Amino acid sequence: MKYISTRGQIAPIGFKDAVMMGLATDGGLLLPAEYPVIDRETLESWRPLSYQELALKVIAPFADDIPIADLKQLIDRSYATFREAEITPLVHKNGVHILELFHGPTLAFKDVALQLLGNLFEYLLKERGEKMNIVGATSGDTGSAAIYGVRGKENINIFILHPHGKTSPIQALQMTTVTDPNVFNIAVNGTFDDCQTMVKQLFSDLPFKEKHSLGAVNSINWARVLAQVVYYFHAWLRVTDKGSCDVSFSVPTGNFGDIFAGYVAKRMGLPIKKLILATNENNILTRMINQGDYSTGTVVPTVSPSMDIQVASNFERYLFYLFDEDPARVRDAFAVFARSGRMEFSDDELARVRSVFSSNSVNQQQTLTTIASFREETGYLLDPHTAVGVFAALKNDDKDVETVCLATAHPAKFGEAVKMATGAEPELPAPLRGLEKLPSRCVVMEADLGLIRDYVDKNAL
Repeated sequence: MKYISTRGQIAPIGFKDAVMMGLATDGGLLLPAEYPVIDRETLESWRPLSYQELALKVIAPFADDIPIADLKQLIDRSYATFREAEITPLVHKNGVHILELFHGPTLAFKDVALQLLGNLFEYLLKERGEKMNIVGATSGDTGSAAIYGVRGKENINIFILHPHGKTSPIQALQMTTVTDPNVFNIAVNGTFDDCQTMVKQLFSDLPFKEKHSLGAVNSINWARVLAQVVYYFHAWLRVTDKGSCDVSFSVPTGNFGDIFAGYVAKRMGLPIKKLILATNENNILTRMINQGDYSTGTVVPTVSPSMDIQVASNFERYLFYLFDEDPARVRDAFAVFARSGRMEFSDDELARVRSVFSSNSVNQQQTLTTIASFREETGYLLDPHTAVGVFAALKNDDKDVETVCLATAHPAKFGEAVKMATGAEPELPAPLRGLEKLPSRCVVMEADLGLIRDYVDKNAL
């Protein structure tokens, strides 16, 4: 399997090089040059498989430069850290299926990909005799999941930027209380978009990237998207019977990575009727799908902070296909977007988008009401991000198709929002108890690229 850039200016590379490159050296995002298509007979044969066995089937064609025995070992080791044997179990409540993606070490869906990515990095660095400095930005959950994925690992330092005071308190504590010598937390006086922009600028500075062997853990890294494709197959196989067909998925979305994994699954042949893209008030993606308006605005702080994003970096991967795999069109569109903060689409392109995606923007009051009403009706407690997805799913007009809502985090990670909705904070699970009593380490910095670059330069391996 070879990988190409959405901007078309690198030679095709293999999976191992794609993992290590992260962001393509031409500033684009990496994608497979082709997709394996899973026929219905093969898909049906996967029903008895465990999650780990299914992951091997889905991932192996994309990672064909890693021996299958090694890949199996990497997958098994990655999911041995999860508290549920099924890894991503499903529950059925109030007419929708909830796909629980929060049973990993940090109780967020990012663990599904980042436990695997951390092990991939360690495997490849050992193979190559190299070192890596990971630099990433987080709106909340990516940071802690990435840190837990690589803490204490040899030949890796990790630098995570998060917006100071704009994650949930528990999210911040999960990051800053990891004091392993290879972990560096940077709280930025700014927004997540500021953090993400500076990270992309560091990766675009090729001499700096090469000097420090920068590695990416954000969903710009293809391996993260690939790991997330697996749970779409897993969910489809669990909620359907032999002979049944389409399922829709409702995905709370800020950066477009999680829902793009669903789009990849659909391209591979998984019978997905609709990908329901659910946003909060930071709804550039909803505006694009429903009105054709892809224009930036001001980030609005909400009770679902991991979605408080205006510029969805993974959207570029989808645009590559929407623009008929024309990298020149992608380059031109992003050059215009960088100047104007706006991107234009034809009526035909918007029709194609709407044939795959539907979208709803869910405001804060609707989110809180959904948490309260869903608990009252079912006894099941949603975190605010999952509530956004559940609201969008219940609003969906197509009641004749099974719908899976991706539950992206444990509700206890967002206790303040849950208390606003229900009047009581959720009980803390064991991994979250006593974090505030642990030693912590973090540096607060201005949103200044020069300062960030100097800090990484000083502390890199």
